Amino acid sequence: MKKAVIALLIVTISMLSGCSKRAEVKEIDDKYKNYYEIFVGSFYDSDENGIGDINGIIEKLDYLNDGDRKSDNDLGINGIWLMPIMPSPTYHKYDVTDYLGIDPQYGTMEDFEKLVKECDKRDVDLIIDLVLNHTSAQNPWFISAKKSLTVEPCGKEICAYSEPCRDHNKYVKYYNFSQEKFSGYHSVGMPTGWYYEGVFWDQMPDLNLDNEEVWKEIENISRFWLDKGVSGFRLDAVTSYYTGNVSKNVEALKKINSITKNYKEDAYVVGEAWADAGTITNYYESGIDSFFNFPCSDSNGLLVNTIRNKNGVDFAKRVEEWQKTIKGIKENAVDAPFLSNHDMGRSAGFLMRDLTKEKMGASLYLMMPGNSFIYYGEEIGMIGSGKDENKRLPMVWSIEDKKGITNAPSGATSDNGSIEAGVMEQEKDKESLLNFYKEAIKLKNMNPEIARGTVSAIDIGNDSIAMYSCEYAESKVYVVHNLSDDEIKIDFEKEDFNYSGISGYLTAAGGKAVLKNNVLNLPPTSTVIIR
Repeated sequence: MKKAVIALLIVTISMLSGCSKRAEVKEIDDKYKNYYEIFVGSFYDSDENGIGDINGIIEKLDYLNDGDRKSDNDLGINGIWLMPIMPSPTYHKYDVTDYLGIDPQYGTMEDFEKLVKECDKRDVDLIIDLVLNHTSAQNPWFISAKKSLTVEPCGKEICAYSEPCRDHNKYVKYYNFSQEKFSGYHSVGMPTGWYYEGVFWDQMPDLNLDNEEVWKEIENISRFWLDKGVSGFRLDAVTSYYTGNVSKNVEALKKINSITKNYKEDAYVVGEAWADAGTITNYYESGIDSFFNFPCSDSNGLLVNTIRNKNGVDFAKRVEEWQKTIKGIKENAVDAPFLSNHDMGRSAGFLMRDLTKEKMGASLYLMMPGNSFIYYGEEIGMIGSGKDENKRLPMVWSIEDKKGITNAPSGATSDNGSIEAGVMEQEKDKESLLNFYKEAIKLKNMNPEIARGTVSAIDIGNDSIAMYSCEYAESKVYVVHNLSDDEIKIDFEKEDFNYSGISGYLTAAGGKAVLKNNVLNLPPTSTVIIR
């Protein structure tokens, strides 16, 4: 990840959606990005074997970011998170057999190095999934450990057996073995009477994070990928490092953070702590940059409930309170809001495939402070729920042209057959969800205060209005969401708000935002940025 850069961009005020006047910004923290989550196997197939691959991502980089800051053709993404890319026997690859390799289904290390270079050309940060809670049962470490469990201790300083006994094989201590079967333990499967911890699945043996040799491996893995040019890591399942023990999980995260930042000071690390707000708050004590904002996401999270209940005042207050909470623990904490991810039903489904609601949902989370995370295909309204495979269906590049579209993961029981328009079709439709996402991301990129600013909720006396200011580097913008189906007018006296005009706006159902004679006219289901 590159150091913070000096940015000085001034764009004239425009009434067009997404255009904005950008004040002089003295310093941009390069950890603030719009991230795009990619399941590689379902993104783009470059070699026509039915499986997405790294070269496919390279081919489609211009869709995410074409490297031209003046371009309106790309999505405006400046951060990419790749779901697991390391060798694994499963389609999802959350069970690693080699932490220092690329799964052959996805390509080669040379392909990955090329991807890093292409991302660098576009100033796009690339982070990868790091799965440290468990390995694959087919990992050579685990295979070696199982063999040694059958060999009785030799009692000698140097093992006398051709196959090292269990006291002399370091890999035995990489895992949690026991001769008693505890909850979450599985039989080793040999006539030894041994069991191993594998909380998620019997093919995912848990690593023993009390073992210093394991931490040496973690340090080696982290340094290897940072040397390859990644900007940081997404940490999988951090609440399960020590199941049910928050304090030990936090201590483990402190170690990971130290290992990463001591080697690459500006690396970005985001953790998956799928838990309630209070628990996530505790995890920020680890020093990790970000944790995903799970209370905001999914079918019953803050974002969707705000759309359903049209309670903008509550939304603004909770955004302010959450920022104060996490920054009260870690001053430079970066929130990571998202609408849905690879473990959840897709947002288009729980928003009832209502285009206005999908647009409003996008506007709400993309205009929150922090690093927004967009799940691939969310920007075109892809669907999928139930089995995990259904949530990771092929990216729909076109309804007509099937080039590059992958096969569905084995075991999927649904498809995207009911989606009416893919990327190619939506690019041609000015009112499409895809073009709305483009405008929203552009608006956020051109107003850096939104991601980085200190939030202050503003209650104007109308529950349907979510309004807050974002102040950063002696500059301030106002984010105003109209969640109602009605046009609303707001008194916007200059002495109260000290503004120069509309920086840009988004309308989920059409209409035009106007600020005239200190009165702001908000179309139904719209978002306006005032500078």
